[in-house]
Amino acid sequence: MEGRKTWFLIYKKNTMKKITLALLSVSISLSAVYAQNYAGLHISNTFHIASTGGWDYLAVGPVHDWLYVSHGTQVNILNKKTGDSVGVIENTTGVHGIAFDEATKKGFTSNGRINTVTVFDMNTNKVLAQIPVGQNPDAIFYEPFSKKIITCNGRGKNLSIIDPVKNLLIDSIDVGGKPETAVSNGKGKLYVNIEDKNEIVEIDAQNFKVLNHWSIAPAEGPTGLAIDIRTNRLFAGCDKLLVVLDANNGKVIAKLPIGDGCDGVAFDPATKNIYTANGEGTLTVIQEDNADKFSVTGNVETKKGARTIALDNATHMIYLPTAEFEPLEAGQRRPKMKPGSFQVLMLGK
Repeated sequence: MEGRKTWFLIYKKNTMKKITLALLSVSISLSAVYAQNYAGLHISNTFHIASTGGWDYLAVGPVHDWLYVSHGTQVNILNKKTGDSVGVIENTTGVHGIAFDEATKKGFTSNGRINTVTVFDMNTNKVLAQIPVGQNPDAIFYEPFSKKIITCNGRGKNLSIIDPVKNLLIDSIDVGGKPETAVSNGKGKLYVNIEDKNEIVEIDAQNFKVLNHWSIAPAEGPTGLAIDIRTNRLFAGCDKLLVVLDANNGKVIAKLPIGDGCDGVAFDPATKNIYTANGEGTLTVIQEDNADKFSVTGNVETKKGARTIALDNATHMIYLPTAEFEPLEAGQRRPKMKPGSFQVLMLGK
């Protein structure tokens, strides 16, 4: 009887050990899947746009359920839920970005090839004005402290400051290099990625003067930029790295690996997630645990060419523009886009 009892205890112990190891294996596997797919974050819809030409930024509008997509010589306006076309802003040659001023109910596009900003009515999409700005206006945004529209002018190496009430260029700021994009802390400070100098410039939004140049070397090619105004942290998307800086003094807090070809970064203040859109065909997800601790959650598969990003803070949906491409030929740096294949990917859970 004692022998049977001993045998049973040994059998029970070994069985429980096997079960524990099996459960641990399942847990590790599930964790890997979780990291890869980020809790089910995936492409939930694809919006196809028939117009031709290249693209850059896109933006979720502050009124209606509209998504504004730069494309060639126009801005396509889509229903952000269904992808149905609801309008077009034409004659925006070389358009890069779209910005909005809710107080005036106006939208603004940066037209890189004709060095202008188009002003349009956000309700009717009617064009109201064309404003001459610096050379090759790229990113454009509304700055809430000064209540101005600001463009980052690539070839001009400066920022253009626009009064959205008067539709008038009122000032410019020399930033000493190619400004890729910029963000505001809403309290009087602007921060600009200088792509060709590997630095971030801090600007006084009251006097429109440069305060500091902060190097992020050896990180290279800062493009996308986002900010957490609560922790005062900047998130700069560089070549295969996300650099986190203290916006108070420019100190580098962290450097995290991301996918190749990043041109857009977004931050979701509700979930504390940072997203980098990588042209290689991935979306890197990074969790902000606190002001000084960050961790890569995983990389979500998207599509090649999806390098810029718009985040809808209301729904937490993510939008990425891209296209289908021809096979890369010898001597080509970039593959040719297949005609008529332009599209916007919608990612969600």
